[in-house]
Amino acid sequence: MSVLIYAESENGKIKKSAFELASYGYEIASEMNVPLIAVTFNQDEVESLGTYGIEKVIKFKGPSISNFTALQYAENIASIANENEAKIIILSSSANAKYLAPILSITLSAGYASNVIALPEKLQPLTVKRTCFTNKAFNFCSLSNEVNIVGLSNNSYEIKENPKSIEIIEKDSSSTETTLKVEKLEKSSGKVTIADADVVVSGGRGLKGPENWHLIEDLADTLGGATACSKPVSDMGWRPHSEHVGQTGKPVASNLYIAIGVSGAIQHLAGVNSSKVKVVINNDPEAPFFKAADYGIVGDAFEVIPQLTKKLKEFKSK
Repeated sequence: MSVLIYAESENGKIKKSAFELASYGYEIASEMNVPLIAVTFNQDEVESLGTYGIEKVIKFKGPSISNFTALQYAENIASIANENEAKIIILSSSANAKYLAPILSITLSAGYASNVIALPEKLQPLTVKRTCFTNKAFNFCSLSNEVNIVGLSNNSYEIKENPKSIEIIEKDSSSTETTLKVEKLEKSSGKVTIADADVVVSGGRGLKGPENWHLIEDLADTLGGATACSKPVSDMGWRPHSEHVGQTGKPVASNLYIAIGVSGAIQHLAGVNSSKVKVVINNDPEAPFFKAADYGIVGDAFEVIPQLTKKLKEFKSK
């Protein structure tokens, strides 16, 4: 028996979410007294996974998996799950993982709980706490299948070091034919991706134009965070759609979310409710976002942001 995680990578680097999955999986595997195994695709450097409790890494390589294909990835992960008698499989909450999970669930006749935010309440049956109703409520889900899949919400579990000796095994991917052809990849220009960021700084129409976006970027760089925007901003072409966050854009579950010049429409709030601390800066004291915020500043962004960034830089330099 074993516990299995799918360790995602991007641009040749293991994603932060993989270390979160490993830390989470280690606690479950330790309680079950079974090994913790990771599956990767076209990833060379995997030794870092051993720092977080992984005992074995299965590396799939091959040109047919150079781009993510849910069906083919699911078949490969399922083969490893069967070989190692994995009883619990842990995935992230990335867009790719959410495509992958239902196919993997059907392939393995497994139960699946998405948006999980904590360690299982119990293992038999597997009972997990998860968010629902666009992060407005919680529920407890019990899975009684022989194999079960957990979709862990981003930034919901602390990354912990649990060093282990790691065994690395390379495998060729299955040869399932696919008609997928990737024409173009649109990527955010930020240094940190929204999905992996601990801090997200988001701007809205209150910035008045793309020429003022340096205020958002400078603050995000100072905090080591990612930049984001509201839907109207991306619709007007001020920022790429890859930075649009909200119910119709990318969900955000950062430790700190700063919204600048964003009114806080219900669709935007639904996509950022999972963030632990929300800070709003707006010159309209009646902006809906203030009702959902943990902290709020009523003021002109063009005055507040430069001063805030300056103070943070001074604090970091001490």
